[in-house]
Amino acid sequence: MFDLRVPRIKSLSFGLFCLCGAVLIGPANADNAEFPPGGVDSASSTLDLLTKWFAISDVAKESQPHWMTPLVTVTPRLEQEYRYDQGWQARTKDVNIDNYDSGKGLEIIPTANTELIIGAPAYQVKSTPKGRVEGWADETMLGKYRFIAGNEENGNYIVTGFLGYSFPTGNSAFSSNKGIVTPTIAAGRGWGTREKGFDIQSTVSIAIPTENEQQIGTVTTWNTSLQAHVFGKFWPEIEASRTWYRDGDHAGKNQLALTAGLIAGRYNLGSRARLILGAGCQWPVSNIRIYERNWLATARVAF
Repeated sequence: MFDLRVPRIKSLSFGLFCLCGAVLIGPANADNAEFPPGGVDSASSTLDLLTKWFAISDVAKESQPHWMTPLVTVTPRLEQEYRYDQGWQARTKDVNIDNYDSGKGLEIIPTANTELIIGAPAYQVKSTPKGRVEGWADETMLGKYRFIAGNEENGNYIVTGFLGYSFPTGNSAFSSNKGIVTPTIAAGRGWGTREKGFDIQSTVSIAIPTENEQQIGTVTTWNTSLQAHVFGKFWPEIEASRTWYRDGDHAGKNQLALTAGLIAGRYNLGSRARLILGAGCQWPVSNIRIYERNWLATARVAF
């Protein structure tokens, strides 16, 4: 019999994504809103706050390159969007992991040089010949601070620092059970114009458990995206991801994986909201393989 319970749970993040998109499209036309005279101080104050916030975020985005956020590599750019990702990972011995939302969520620009990402916990399903396990992964948050940047007319470059934290809030099968701190340095360089060109975006990060390092392990990751901008709305890309494992289940191993993908956008949904869609495939090319194949999809509403 078809199990309706699991799809309902899995659809929570996608529902939040749709709700957020609807909310964002609404305020986009706030300048044209009409209110009864003398009666809506709270609504007016909210619109004033939104107007000021959007003014700050617009200046922040304008002063940096206008590249697309890749499928895997976390962009050094400051971005403001709600993001839903999906992954279908195949491992050896007929093991498959479906990753709903992949820990993405709401990204906002509160000040001229900062970004805050509030992750939506991923819902994961692990299927094996012996059965399957499912549940929520850990909650994550990430802060960015942009050190220097220039848009396409002023150098086309950016350097940013990240600091992430993973809270041990997930189900036991998918949780690290301890907090994990992840400092990252990110940079990018582009060539061309806003309408067409080429860019490189790269990050180096280290995930450090706050306790039980021997059991959990420390993971160092280097990601680099090579991305083109063609035909106005299309961003084909190739990404390389090298991961080194110290301690933990994969102690002493390191894996190199490639990702080929295509992202399309930004499509107008209103005066502010923009729709972005993308898909790709990731596969290891090293002798060490933690997984065999990982299909990826992304949907975002930028604002």
